Amino acid sequence: MSESLHVDCGTCAARGPACDDCVISVLLGAPAEGVDLDADERAALAALAESGMVPPLRLIPGAAKVEPVQSPLTWQDYA
Repeated sequence: MSESLHVDCGTCAARGPACDDCVISVLLGAPAEGVDLDADERAALAALAESGMVPPLRLIPGAAKVEPVQSPLTWQDYA
């Protein structure tokens, strides 16, 4: 079973300051739908980064979006 890493530029906590020096932005731009990298792809990107050919992955996953458990209360709920 292959583990994959989902790179979502939209939720990366380093977005902005580190975008210009991130391998995903350098190679692909900042794709809105994200990118899934398997172990072999991560190893290849790490080897390229270690040799100085591309910048490293700068992903810092942010907090996941939380959906409300209950709909907001209205004034009628208090009456």
